Amino acid sequence: MRIAVGSKNPTKIEAARQAFAAMFPGETIDIMGIEVESGVSAQPMSDEETIHGGRNRAQNALKKTGADYGVGMEGGIQELQGRIMSCGWMIVINKDGREGIGGNPKVEIAPKIMKLIREGKELGDALDQFFNRKDVKKAEGYFGIITKNNITRTSGYRDGVIMALAPFAHPDLFSAEGGSSSGGKEV
Repeated sequence: MRIAVGSKNPTKIEAARQAFAAMFPGETIDIMGIEVESGVSAQPMSDEETIHGGRNRAQNALKKTGADYGVGMEGGIQELQGRIMSCGWMIVINKDGREGIGGNPKVEIAPKIMKLIREGKELGDALDQFFNRKDVKKAEGYFGIITKNNITRTSGYRDGVIMALAPFAHPDLFSAEGGSSSGGKEV
């Protein structure tokens, strides 16, 4: 099974590897990360924009590689009831065009970090600056820092990819008769 992840970020590649291994035990998994465009802003500011970026990454990874599955993971920010939340959306598309979508846990973004984002920084860059670190987004990410590594970026994204694999684990439940597994869009 060949899987192309629309990113070279090691945490995203590892999240996809773990998710596919969990959902398809016994399968040989050949996974690669490939740099692709998301087609959205560097810091998506809504669930809709974040989903769009994830879908673009999955489609672009699939097109560039001809893999069996393309995986797009996009992190963003969503305002909910006056609170700013971290949001991550994972899209999996197979070579036949079937799509699955899953999300990771949401957590409030601390006001001091949000101030840096409002000044134009991406979440990862804001974390690097605030915590005097380098490449937090390629390590534990905001999830890890804020939860004392009880939930890391890899584990949160892994769970989101597992959720996105549901239509592939239970294709009978996601058949055309029961509704579209691509959000009403042909992919």
